[in-house]
Amino acid sequence: MVLEHAPSWQAVLAAEFNAPYMQDLKAFLRQEKDQQKKIYPHSADWFHALETTPLDEVKVVILGQDPYHQPGQAHGLCFSVKPGVKVPPSLVNIYKELESDLGVTPVKHGYLESWAKQGVLLLNAVLTVEDSNANAHQGKGWEQFTDKVIETINERCEHVVFMLWGSYAQKKGSVIDLQRHLVLKAPHPSPLSAHRGFLGCRHFSQANDYLVQHGKSPINWQLPDTVS
Repeated sequence: MVLEHAPSWQAVLAAEFNAPYMQDLKAFLRQEKDQQKKIYPHSADWFHALETTPLDEVKVVILGQDPYHQPGQAHGLCFSVKPGVKVPPSLVNIYKELESDLGVTPVKHGYLESWAKQGVLLLNAVLTVEDSNANAHQGKGWEQFTDKVIETINERCEHVVFMLWGSYAQKKGSVIDLQRHLVLKAPHPSPLSAHRGFLGCRHFSQANDYLVQHGKSPINWQLPDTVS
């Protein structure tokens, strides 16, 4: 495991890959593969969020918990699915909020790559999962690594918007310096909790207003109609 396609991150996270917790995580993942267990996303996509959004380009951070655990869904960006896959329920609610907040037209796919390329770091707390077994890789070391990612953004970047949806993300984001960054909190967009305050939170317009106030270009949240 190495961030060969994410040089800006590799420069600050290289030491993590030699840390004991990471050695344990590597051993666990090797063992899972030796037992012929299917792991999502594909190993080439484990660090896709960091590869697509360089450290010096991070404007917004959206924190997820766990990759999707059904075949063909996960590709390393939280809430995002590969082209051709049905839009998951939480993302349907994210699209609803975008439409009511900014008039953004919902698209028929759930591929969020264009957000990531504009500086939206779509980071899951845990970067792998076993097929059909949600949260199977929790507590194996990924959380420590992604805590380091958040810490790095907190210390090295200025005026980043953190969108923390649900208690898990809010706890994970508790280290963020509120003087330097904007933290937006709401319930999780899942159908179980979205009606408790995610719908109507207006996080997307608030994020863009904050970015513009600090001399940054806003995010174009409108996804392309079609993806290849």
